[in-house]
Amino acid sequence: MPSPRFIDALGHGPSDKRIDLLRGIASTGSISQAAREAGVSYKAAWQAIDTLTNLAGVPLVERAVGGAGGGGALLTAHGGHLLELADALDAARREVHARWAVAGGDAGARADATVARLAVRTSMRNQLPATIDALVTTGRTVRVQMRVGAGGAGGALAARITQESAELLGLAEGMMVIALCKATAVRVARFASTASTGGRATGNRLAGSVASALRGEGGDEIAVALEGGLQLVGFAPAGSGLRVRQRATATVDESAVVIALPG
Repeated sequence: MPSPRFIDALGHGPSDKRIDLLRGIASTGSISQAAREAGVSYKAAWQAIDTLTNLAGVPLVERAVGGAGGGGALLTAHGGHLLELADALDAARREVHARWAVAGGDAGARADATVARLAVRTSMRNQLPATIDALVTTGRTVRVQMRVGAGGAGGALAARITQESAELLGLAEGMMVIALCKATAVRVARFASTASTGGRATGNRLAGSVASALRGEGGDEIAVALEGGLQLVGFAPAGSGLRVRQRATATVDESAVVIALPG
């Protein structure tokens, strides 16, 4: 039996609905009931359990015959241990947050928000704080419309995710999130307004100015300074000629944008 990787499974903080699902299974013996209590679909619940199991590296839930309300399930010993660790980490987080709160007012709130954002560890270089403006569901996908940066100064950004992912994250209008995308998914070109492209612009288009340009045979790595002090890193074709302080447009497909919740 492999060693459990519980810390990997607990990397998303106390707001993680996947942990809520484990608690629900422990108390009800039913994944159907746990899903209802967590406000997600049965399919999303099993998707969450599968993801947690992959991260932990050990079985966390086992099916049980004749569970209450159908979809019977029980936590394994490893699942129980993971819950104990989750509760301990939650208590530790509350204690640390309480210490920051003594700073009072905006200073304490800013420190808390900064620490939460730093908790996200990923290879994606672009990590932009954003606020959800709207959620538009089409079939099995949800288009998450956001504004980037403080007061939305960085511009509009959208992501397309599955309905199950939106449920598990508990996304709602007005929620603060982190929008992530790989630098290799961002295409940078000289600035062009939507009007100059005949109104047929596709994907996310964020305008700014070139903060830095690193030339390379495979393409020029360009850092674009957005309004509000944010930067977005992407690539332009080799020999693009983009220069520092020149106006530029960064384009990224909605399907390449990932949504994360602060820890």
